[in-house]
Amino acid sequence: MALAGKQISRAASVAGRRLVSRPALVSGRASRTARLSTVCKVHKVCVLPGDGIGPEIMEVATKALSIAGAKEGEEFEYKYCLIGGAAIDATGKPLPDETLATAKESDAVLLAAIGGYKWDSLPSAQRPERGLLAIRAGLNAFANLRPAIVPRQLADSSPLKRELVEGVDILIVRELVGGIYFGQPRGFGTNEKGERIGFNTDVYSEPEVERIARVAFEAARKRGKRLCSVEKSNVLEVSQLWKEVVIRVGKDYPDVELSHMYIDNAAMQLLRNPKYFDVIVTGNIFGDILSDEASMLAGSLGLLPSASISGSGPGIYEPVHGSAPDIAGKDAANPLAMVLSAAMMCRYDLSIPKVADRLEAAVNAVLDAGLRTGDIYKDGTAGTRLVKCSEMGAELMKHL
Repeated sequence: MALAGKQISRAASVAGRRLVSRPALVSGRASRTARLSTVCKVHKVCVLPGDGIGPEIMEVATKALSIAGAKEGEEFEYKYCLIGGAAIDATGKPLPDETLATAKESDAVLLAAIGGYKWDSLPSAQRPERGLLAIRAGLNAFANLRPAIVPRQLADSSPLKRELVEGVDILIVRELVGGIYFGQPRGFGTNEKGERIGFNTDVYSEPEVERIARVAFEAARKRGKRLCSVEKSNVLEVSQLWKEVVIRVGKDYPDVELSHMYIDNAAMQLLRNPKYFDVIVTGNIFGDILSDEASMLAGSLGLLPSASISGSGPGIYEPVHGSAPDIAGKDAANPLAMVLSAAMMCRYDLSIPKVADRLEAAVNAVLDAGLRTGDIYKDGTAGTRLVKCSEMGAELMKHL
C-alpha cells in the first residue's frame, strides 16, 4: 500500500497560524523527494494555467514560488502545458498526449483551473473537464486531500455565524479516480419506451476503497483521531461495500474513532455543526460536493488549496475553485488558493517545507494587513481594503 504510513500533522490551529495541512511523508514517496532535495536544487514543475482566471492566478503563484525558493536556495524549472479549453482550442483534445507525458516526467504538477461557457456545448467526451479527469487517472492521483480551514482573519466573512465557523479545521479525503465519474458503462441510449436516456455507473472495488480508507485513517491518526466515513448505504449497494471495507480497515486503527454518516446528513451537519468533523473520507461524487460546500465555511472558494496524490508519482496541486469565466481578464480573481496549492506541493512532493513556510506566512501577512479581493471583501469591515488580483500578488511579493 503506497501511502501506508503517511504522516499528516494537524492542520491550522484555531489562531490561524497555518492555512494548510503540514504533511511529512514516510513512504516510498518520501524517499523519492528526499533524494530530489539532497541531490539537486532544481525542481521540475509541470505548470497548467488552464482557462478563465487560471493564467492570472498562476502568474502570481509561480512568481511567489520562485521568490520563496530563491530565499531558501531552491530553484524551479517550469514547463508550461495545455489542458482543458485552451488545449481543445489548440489541439482538439482536452488533455494532449504531450501534456500527460510532461506531467509524468515532472516532480509535481501545478494546475490552476479549467473550463468555461465557451466549451459548454461540446459533447461530453470532448469537454474541458475530461482533461482534468484524464490527468488524474493518468497519474493515478487517487487521493484528493482538501483542507477546509477558517482563518481567524476571515471568521466574520463566512456566511455562517462566527461562533459556528471560528476554529473549523476539517480535512476531506476524497477518492478521485473511481466511482461514478469513471465507472463503466456510461453514455447515452434509448429505453424500452424509445425515450433517450443518459446513464453512468457508480462502482468501487474493495482494493480501491481500502487504499483511500488507509490514507484517511493515517491522516486522522495525525490529527484529532476522528474519522467520519460518508456514503449512502441505506440506498446504494456500492455504498454498502464502501462501509463494509472501511469498517474492516478501521480494525487496524483502534486509536481512531470511526463514525458513519449518510451524505444528505453530512451536507446538513457541515453547515449546522462543522466543528463535529475532523477527517472525512468519501467517494468521488460525494467528495466533490462536500469539499466545495466545506470550502464556503471560510466565505470563499478562493482561499483553499488541494492536493491529489498517488503515493509514488507526481501529485497534482490545484485550488478548490473553478475557472470563474465571468471575472476572467478583469484582474478580480483571488490568487491565494493558488499560492497555497504551491505551498502544499512544496510539502508533499518536493520536500522543501521552508519554502512552503514562506508562502504560507506571506498569505497570512496580507490577510493580517486587511487586503481582500472581491470574493472575501465584506463592505464596512474595519481595517480591510478591496484590492485587485495583481495588487494582492504585489503585496505577497513584498512580504516574501
